[in-house]
Amino acid sequence: MSALHHTLFIVGTVAISCLTAEIATSLPLLSIQGNAPTAGAATLHKPASPNAFAQPASNLSFEERMPFNLGHSLFKKLWVSSPSSTTASDGLGPLFNARSCMRCHVRDGRGHPPDVGQLKPATSTVIHLSIAPQNEQQETLLAQGKLGVIPEPAYGNQLQDMSIQGLPAEGRIALKYDEHTVTLADGEQVSLRKPRITITDLSYGPFHPDTMMSMRVAPAMVGLGLLEAISEADLLAHEDPEDLNQDGISGHANRVWDYKTQQTAIGRFGWKAGHPTIEQQNSMALRNDIGISNTLFPAGFADCTEAQSLCQSLPDGNSQHLDGVEASDDMVKMLTFYTQHLAVPDKRNRHSGSVERGEQLFSRIGCSQCHIPSYQTRSDTVASLADQTIWPYTDLLLHDMGEGLADHRPEYQANGREWRTPALWGIGLTQMVSGHTQFLHDGRARNLQEAILWHGGEADAARQHYSQLTANERKDLIQFLESL
Repeated sequence: MSALHHTLFIVGTVAISCLTAEIATSLPLLSIQGNAPTAGAATLHKPASPNAFAQPASNLSFEERMPFNLGHSLFKKLWVSSPSSTTASDGLGPLFNARSCMRCHVRDGRGHPPDVGQLKPATSTVIHLSIAPQNEQQETLLAQGKLGVIPEPAYGNQLQDMSIQGLPAEGRIALKYDEHTVTLADGEQVSLRKPRITITDLSYGPFHPDTMMSMRVAPAMVGLGLLEAISEADLLAHEDPEDLNQDGISGHANRVWDYKTQQTAIGRFGWKAGHPTIEQQNSMALRNDIGISNTLFPAGFADCTEAQSLCQSLPDGNSQHLDGVEASDDMVKMLTFYTQHLAVPDKRNRHSGSVERGEQLFSRIGCSQCHIPSYQTRSDTVASLADQTIWPYTDLLLHDMGEGLADHRPEYQANGREWRTPALWGIGLTQMVSGHTQFLHDGRARNLQEAILWHGGEADAARQHYSQLTANERKDLIQFLESL
């Protein structure tokens, strides 16, 4: 260990010195990113700006800019209800959460939870709903992996708090927080908040008594195509479901249903890795969030259930010239191309001493065991995404994150305490792009330190190590994250 790192790790009390020395010997040093661009040739090298997440990958050809721009137009398209004279834009709802993709992913960035006491729709936040299987058929579909959840009988897969004229929305999200204080080793006190959700104004009767709810905020959109281009073998190489190496980390991939191939595949997208491809993630979002049918999910009434007979009887925008649905295959293809090729901004302040020290601390306290720093993308994928060395800081696997973050709602092979490791690239630009610093799946963390301190389960050791760091060390680690 260098004199600098030796000095860094003996700062503070004897207890802190002993703990950090133990960490230093038990975990490997992180391979420093140095001058390597964050996303290979696709990296965005422009100065940071509020539109940093809405830029095309730098290595897109002139010809590829056209489908990217067309996809961007679809991403921000405001859909209208049927019937309408604009036959390429009708089909909204009848129940929905937003009129466009951009309404949830503003500037392609991260969503946020509704304000406490907010009465208007909670755009950029959704409540996923499900129940336990009620019969043998449902049990079989879950066991075969053909369904990830059993929808709530009256309200479907998620609560839609908006609707077209003449139809009541399903309900409203009322949010409160319970706060508690944690004390770090040097005496600093941090208040953590846990959301408490109440659904009010239910329009279609009470929920099933066994309803499970999970609040999710919209994630940032950058780098999705590169995550899709990581080889399955590279992801599965990090699986250790039985913790055979006894490091306390037992991540595993989610095995989910691919609606296009009609077979099980590795999940990569969504907070619990519930979708195997960007195309399927987008298609499901069109259906559930906006109420737009597509060939993967062709019902014109989208997520309306049999208990919502008026909703199912309303006109839809399914049209022969759009492949019999509301968003044609060409439209979905362009939308997918756009979301595949949103550029990842390059790391900032990479030569700052604080950032470099923080990068090493990130490894020393165990964060990089799940937030795997780097991969090489496959050769047999889209040319602009192929053979790139990328630094996303994720393993895309499911990990038990402890009772504090549990939603107690299984999804395919993810249990109620497990979440997919999110990629960290771009996280330092959240304030600039999205206007806030609210993190984790439900936006409960008001800054990066709170997000770290909510980690439990398999990440509990890393959280404890972080709590034992000195104030200056914690500052260095946060500055490293803010550089991404």
